[in-house]
Amino acid sequence: MTDLRYPLGKFSFRDAYDAQQVAQAMAEIEALPAQLKSAVEDLNHDQLATPYRPEGWTVAQVVHHLPDSHLNGYIRMKWALTEDGPTLRTYFEERWAELPDGASLELEMSLGLLAALHQRWVWMLRRLGPSQLERPVVHPEWGAVSLAGLVAQYAWHGRHHLAHITSLRQRSG
Repeated sequence: MTDLRYPLGKFSFRDAYDAQQVAQAMAEIEALPAQLKSAVEDLNHDQLATPYRPEGWTVAQVVHHLPDSHLNGYIRMKWALTEDGPTLRTYFEERWAELPDGASLELEMSLGLLAALHQRWVWMLRRLGPSQLERPVVHPEWGAVSLAGLVAQYAWHGRHHLAHITSLRQRSG
């Protein structure tokens, strides 16, 4: 049986990313807001309050988590572009999901925030050169990774959480 926590499997960084892989990841980041909106637009409050797995976040918490996480990702990439090998700060995702804005069943603000963020994020990313995409950051858990690696990781992250919702919908009918 598939691990409901990782419907797409776990992400692993590559040693290097070519231009086609980075462009594909950027396209996935660009597409996520519309895909997410489509995945949740017809769900009622009971469905939004349903955990995607036992002891997991609700569908609404997953939706709110994405702009929280991707805002962090956007800032992390700005640090990579403006500082030399910065060490990234982590945060308590599970605590953020329990805050009023993370636990709400009202999704419009988070969906709008994600759409605006991804539009600006991809606009910036598509204007970077190869040397900028190789700039390093240090993550306390992942170690040293390139900005291109972060792009790939956040593309996977969006697909990962979208799959939480779409696989729940498939399992639940």
